[in-house]
Parts: sequence; C-alpha cells; structure tokens
Amino acid sequence: MRRSAPTLVLTGGQVLTVDRDFTVTEGVAVRGGDIVATGSDAEMRALAGPGTRVVELRGRTVLPGLNDSHLHGAAYGMTKPPFAIDVGHPAVRSIADIAAAVREAAEAARPGEWIIGLGWDPGYLAECLADPRRFPHRHDLDAVSPHHPVCLTDFSSHMVWANSAALRRCGIDAGSTPPPGGVIDRDADQEPTGILREAAQGLLQAALPAPTIAERRRAIRGVVRELHTRGITSYTEPGLGPGGTGTLFGGLATDNWTAYAELVAAGELHARVSVLLLPAPMGGSADDLREGLDELRRPTSADPRRLNAIGVKIFADGVPPNRTAWMNEPYPEGGHGALCVHGDTPALQVEELREMIAVAHRAGFQLGVHVTGDRAIDTVVEAFVAANAAAPRPDARHYVIHGDFIGAGSLAKLAAHGYGVNMNPAIKWTISDLMDEVVGPERSAYQWPVRTAVEAGVRVCASSDAPITEPDWRQGVAAMMLRESKASGRTSGPEQRVPLTEALRAYTATPAWQDFAEDWKGTVEPGKAADLCVLDRPLLDLDPHDITDVQVDLTVFDGTVVHER
Repeated sequence: MRRSAPTLVLTGGQVLTVDRDFTVTEGVAVRGGDIVATGSDAEMRALAGPGTRVVELRGRTVLPGLNDSHLHGAAYGMTKPPFAIDVGHPAVRSIADIAAAVREAAEAARPGEWIIGLGWDPGYLAECLADPRRFPHRHDLDAVSPHHPVCLTDFSSHMVWANSAALRRCGIDAGSTPPPGGVIDRDADQEPTGILREAAQGLLQAALPAPTIAERRRAIRGVVRELHTRGITSYTEPGLGPGGTGTLFGGLATDNWTAYAELVAAGELHARVSVLLLPAPMGGSADDLREGLDELRRPTSADPRRLNAIGVKIFADGVPPNRTAWMNEPYPEGGHGALCVHGDTPALQVEELREMIAVAHRAGFQLGVHVTGDRAIDTVVEAFVAANAAAPRPDARHYVIHGDFIGAGSLAKLAAHGYGVNMNPAIKWTISDLMDEVVGPERSAYQWPVRTAVEAGVRVCASSDAPITEPDWRQGVAAMMLRESKASGRTSGPEQRVPLTEALRAYTATPAWQDFAEDWKGTVEPGKAADLCVLDRPLLDLDPHDITDVQVDLTVFDGTVVHER
C-alpha cells in the first residue's frame, strides 16, 4: 500500500542536515509533524502529490530548527513594554540618556509606582568611559525621580541600580547586610550607592509588582512569535522555581512553569521548551535545594515534546564584569571573587556547593551549573565527578553553564564523563574590550575557549542567555567564527575560532543532545521532528562577516509553517 504524499516539500536548495557527516543535500519532505525524506531535487519532486505544498528554494539554505539552549524565555518577555523600559545600548549611550528615560517614565506613572528598566551597561555609558572612577549612583536617579522608586537591572542581570526612594521602600540603608553571595556598594560614609550586585538584587526585586499568570502567558507567546522570526523552534528555560521568586518580575519563579503548562494544555505553545528547575536561590544552601525540590517535585506537562523539566540549575559564582567570578589568579585591581552559596568561609562554601550538586544528582536530575571563574569551574567539575562516583549514573549529561575560563583539566574531566559546556559567543562579542580591563588581555583572549573545548572532546552548546543578549544565533555563529569585538572590531583570541560546521552544531544537534532529544530532533533526517529554518541565501562559503545579514524566510515547527517572510 502506497504511503500518502508529503504535506510539505522544500527543494532546489542547500539543505544542511547537520547529521554526523554534515551531509548537504537539495531537498526535504515533511508529512504531518515528521521529516519523511531528504535527497536530490528530482527525488523530492517525485514524492510530491496533488496536495503537497512545494517550496522552491532556488538555492536558499535549509537548517534544522535552531535551538537556543540557554534562553530565559519568560524573563525575556517581561523585559519588554509594558513590563519595563529599555535602558540598554543602543537605546541609551549615557547616564544622562538613562536619566531622561526615567524622567519620562516617572512623569507618566501613577503616584508611588515603580519605574523598572533593563539593559544598562557601564561599558557603553559616556560618563563611565570618560572617567573610570565614575559609576552610576542613586543620586543620578534621585534628580529625575525623587518620589517614584526606580529599579534598573543591568545587561547581565547580575546588578541593579536603584534610587533612594527604592532603597527606602525596601529598608536598605547603611546598616543593611547583604544576603550570602550579595554585595551592596557603598560610599565612603557607608551609605548605599544604589548599586546592588548578585544575590543582593533580591532585596529590591522581591518588592516589585508580580505579573499575573495571564500576563506571563502573553509574554511567553510574544517571545515564541519573535523566536519564529529568527528560525528558533527550541530553547532551554534555565531556571524556574522557588529559587527565582526574588528575581526581576519573578522571571525565574515557579509561576512561569504554570504559565507554560497552561499554554501546552491549551495547544498554544508552539516551541519545544526544556526546563531547568531552580529550587534554591543564588546564595542558597543544600537545605534550600532540598526544600525547593520537595516543593517542585518533578512537574509534568501535557506534551513533553513541547515542555519538559529535565534538570536542576544551581548558581556557583557570579560574573567576571562584576569581579564576582571566583578566579585562581586575582583581578588586576585585587580580589579573587567568590562562590555565591551559603557558607562563612570559602572552604565551607565549597562543601555546601558539593552537597547541593550531590543532592540534585542523587535525585536523578541533569545539572546545569552557572559558573564562570576558573577556580569555581574546577570546583563544580570535581563535584560532578564526586557525585557520580558516589551514585553512578551512566548518562547524566551534567553541564557547565557559561564556563568562561574553563581550563584544560576540567575540560578533560567533562569529556571523560560525557558532560558538556554551554557557552555564550554573543556575550563575548559584546564585552570583549571590557574584559581586557577586568581580567587582563591574556585571560580575556582565552575567555569562552570554544575550539579548545571541542578539541578536548567536550560537547559545546552555544546560546544567547537572553535577555542578556538578543536571541540571535546569527551573531553567535559569526562570533564563534571571528572572535571579534562589537565595540572595536579587534580580534580577541583568534586561536579559539571554529568553522561554520561546529558553530551550527552548537545551535542544533548538540543542544538536542543536551535536551536528551537527539533521537527525534536537532538534525534534518527522516524520522526527526519537522522543525526547519529556511534562510534567504546559501550559507556555505558565505563570509562570516555577512552571516549577521542573513534573513529567515520561513520557519516550520512540527510540520506547520509558523513564520513566512
């Protein structure tokens, strides 16, 4: 009996299957939600029937649906109006620009209403560039919003800038003690400057008005629509749970799982979302993690191919621009950073982190650990190995999130145990010049050593960490191939460049492995999910500088066209 004809055929193009051999063919056929064939133009045309939609590619490229493997979808949706104002580059270029935006928002706000914004970066503020000693201060915001509390989260989401009204409302003064892993910047008289780093952000963010579940659903739907225009059909929500209650708008809180689950149940989630649960906050403890896991258990959804809780996220240290990444060698101006878990001494913090990792490992979860400094990374990787030695699991697929300064020893251990690393090439592109000042040129050039990791045999995923950067895989691919700075165009660590094949794997096939889904998505092969992305031109042999100009002409999700330019 002859099988029914495909519902969709894309043919006459450059189909990059991203399979094991990186096979390139001319067409792909889809029936329902599945890929049923790939092959030559003649073969694909022969399969088409009277009801088949045939898309003439005319040399254009087909990719597997892109997978942004570390994207805070709910939080990203809530960084946009009406939730927050844009105070990021290029919308603003100075403290004066930010003050003007806050003034405008305050004039339109109801009495006492919070003014909330996101995206500021001292590396692009004119006053900070002109005088390295100049940094945003509460007084800058007091002048334009003396009565409305203001909370502005920086581009990295590891630092907030508040005015005096916000500090008063939250009871933050000269006598306030930050939570574990948090820092409150202070003037010479010990008064807060308005800058709160890492876990101290929660002192403010917990006071912000929380969106409703319905508003969260709308925010997620808006993000998925945007992702379709970018060819993205899968992403990882890296942290939802009680540990995210104090984050901006509760962007990492459990309510977001509820919003996602309701969308799936209603048939309205048109993306494949893998979730890392967040049982404990930054600065938390093993007891926090146990309590959070008891509260969460392992939530389920109506369709695990649309929404699936596969792991647990833990915060190990901070980020290099804040000098809170825990490093072996000191920062140029002194200090090594620190772990951001419970404990009065570094040794106690190490033990607490090891226990947190062991608890999640024993509970059967994949672990994704936020960690950036080389000393902290070594600690996390050693804890992975120790947890597995105590309770062997043959395919846990734990991974290091960010892994900025991961060294050869840790890479070898990850490779030996089948663990991975998730890196952020677009952040490297954004902060490359800044990092020369933060850690020195040599360490800056090494940051995010993609090539070294690949050559060590470690599976490398690439991601945007949106809203930290835009969810633009094109910029990520170009950054991996070029290692150039956004600000100056200067090359930073050219020995870490990788070819197009490796860069594309890091956004397709390898994230499918991270999702425990490589048997049904991530490549263009018969039997895989029909998630596809059509670009407006041939991609092979394109100059890497031109990749960011490529447009997405068509996105197919589960066999259905969800975006067409």
